[in-house]
Amino acid sequence: MARERLSVVVTRRLPEPVETRLSELFDVRLREDDTPMSKAELVAAVKDADVLVPTITDTIDGGILGQAGERLRLIANYGAGVDNIDVSTARQRGIMVSNTPGVLTDDTADMTMALIMAVVRRIPEGLAVMQKGEWDGWAPTAFLGGRLAGRRLGILGMGHIGQAVARRAAAFGMQVHYHNRRRLRPETEEALEATYWDSLDQMIARMDVISVHCPSTPSTFHLLNARRLKLLKPGAVIVNTSRGEVIDEHALTRGLRTGEISGAGLDVYENGTDINPRLRELPNVVLLPHMGSATIEGRVEMGEKVLLNIKTFEDGHRPPDLVVPSML
Repeated sequence: MARERLSVVVTRRLPEPVETRLSELFDVRLREDDTPMSKAELVAAVKDADVLVPTITDTIDGGILGQAGERLRLIANYGAGVDNIDVSTARQRGIMVSNTPGVLTDDTADMTMALIMAVVRRIPEGLAVMQKGEWDGWAPTAFLGGRLAGRRLGILGMGHIGQAVARRAAAFGMQVHYHNRRRLRPETEEALEATYWDSLDQMIARMDVISVHCPSTPSTFHLLNARRLKLLKPGAVIVNTSRGEVIDEHALTRGLRTGEISGAGLDVYENGTDINPRLRELPNVVLLPHMGSATIEGRVEMGEKVLLNIKTFEDGHRPPDLVVPSML
């Protein structure tokens, strides 16, 4: 007798190959439109499903988990970060949480370098002139940006993505520096040609570019606050493809408006889609809609990890990407 298939609820539209495979393996309920579920819809999902597949746009807090049914035993997050999920409460209720780590490292590092180049070389300003039909021809002093080679890059958070950025930056001739909760092993530092700074303040004050690659935790909230942003040297720029809450967005906007900060490239924001409107007005700022990891290959690989975590769970084993509170 064939066993009953797992009931799986997916909260957002996923790449077609992923949805097809989910449908083949499980009793899956897919999202018909690509909009986030309401809180009521999430509550209904956790009441009935064996497995919930949320994304970073879904807040799975203690209130929602408190209404979960007896069947829910796995939350297979479609994403590497799990700050949208109350992992501790889930564990207390006997619900495992898995994620999709290590898939989007190269994609995010590529976008980081794209933002650095866009800001330093003033690419959006040139693009805007061309799109408006206002270009009058080449001039020796028009759109003068800066050369990447020789600039000092300060990486805040030297995990997999930070290290991937370091390798790319070195290829452009940038000098790589970093601040991290733990110093890298000497052989890793040597391979990356990276200089460690124990003091974040001292590093920030000496860099030409600051690139943020640390997670959102209570200790990293507004890590780049108004005081630290004032330490930046004239002409320095900031790039963030990690978590918006790491930077005090209002202080950043003030610094950009006054010219104390030369430019910024942002893919994430402190309050999600509620972006400081003054940021949109600044010509020295590049704003992207959280697309640092948005590649077809990356999204499919994320789905493959979700599938593997669910299938391993179904077979009675620990999901390979199980998240535990001590990992956060």
